[in-house]
Amino acid sequence: MKCSWRDGNRIQLLENGDNYYPALYDAIDKAQQKIILETFIWFEDEMGKQLHQVLLKAAQRGVSIEVLLDGYGSPDLSEPFVNALTSAGVIFRYYDPRPRVFGMRTNVFRRMHRKIVVIDNTVAFVGGINYSAEHLLSYGPEAKQDYAVRVEGPVVDDILQFELENLPDNAPAKRWWQRRRHRPEENRKPGEAQVLFVWRDNDDHRDDIERHYLKMLANARREVIIANAYFFPGYRLLHAMRNAARRGVTVKLIVQGEPDMPIVKVGAELLYNYLLKGGVQVYEYRRRPLHGKVALMDDHWATVGSSNLDPLSLSLNLEANVIIHDRAFNQTLRENLQAIIDHDCQRVDETMAPKRTWWNLGKSIVVFHFLRHFPAMVGWLPAHTPKLAEVGPPVQPEIETQDRTEAQHSGAKP
Repeated sequence: MKCSWRDGNRIQLLENGDNYYPALYDAIDKAQQKIILETFIWFEDEMGKQLHQVLLKAAQRGVSIEVLLDGYGSPDLSEPFVNALTSAGVIFRYYDPRPRVFGMRTNVFRRMHRKIVVIDNTVAFVGGINYSAEHLLSYGPEAKQDYAVRVEGPVVDDILQFELENLPDNAPAKRWWQRRRHRPEENRKPGEAQVLFVWRDNDDHRDDIERHYLKMLANARREVIIANAYFFPGYRLLHAMRNAARRGVTVKLIVQGEPDMPIVKVGAELLYNYLLKGGVQVYEYRRRPLHGKVALMDDHWATVGSSNLDPLSLSLNLEANVIIHDRAFNQTLRENLQAIIDHDCQRVDETMAPKRTWWNLGKSIVVFHFLRHFPAMVGWLPAHTPKLAEVGPPVQPEIETQDRTEAQHSGAKP
């Protein structure tokens, strides 16, 4: 399928789980026909149990529900937890649920990283927020800073159609000569309340999200702000950021200063000299771990979604973003990100970047190319061909025993 820019949508920015979860649960409580939910992480903690309860209530009142979880991100949900949902009729699938080998997980690459919820054909949620308590501010210093959007309007039909075509699809991937490269969908009639749904897969849409970033940077005239948790893109995007800065665009990049994984900061620091020399302003978010994947340009363009700007998201993972053309939304996101820059970030200068020596330059080049290409090389291995596995409803032997006893008493065959 191919999505187009849709007019006449209602778009709401949701910051962190404190705003996201109540809005989502309210929409689920109002569902009448169908709910499709897919996510990378669903933990069986306080927040995960709340989601479990609202979905269970919806299923019990007759709403059709399909859930897709990533086998790597959500490997530890208990059988009773899942069985309660499947017993109520929820279709529950795992993406690439491979067994452990010597205690180690083998489904490391090509993760299902999307975070999408579609309710009936009226409302959808897209973003980077998973289902765990660590997305709540009450979690403490390790609470994640993140974003999602709630959308109503014509674009919901596109998101629903995407889900219906992709969730149960077990067709083999196309050969490389059968794949078609999609150009970024241009907004030929810019206006307000316009939304485009875009995604990345390992077939025809391998670089759609990255190409929208490149197009945005090429079109920028005044300002670009990118906030991305795992920032380690290829040369094309780095060049585009520097080129925009060199022609007078204020380019601000927000990355993790208190990362949840140390390697994240190591990778970003390799790029500091290159970006700073090109005029890009780099800020480290220091308040808590940054998990957001958002960007804006000038006074109308913005994106929110699940895609990081790193090798996994740009080369292997299944991702989804919305591109938004709306001045009010752009301003809301800009005020949020600028407040983060003003109050919670430290601007990176040359003293914070690795010293510019021949040794550091050579090391950076080797590490850069290794980190950029290693996931893609491993992803070609047959062992990582992903599949969907559905969890069936549990067998209920006590009901079977009761039926057999009743049949014997009545003289009928069980």
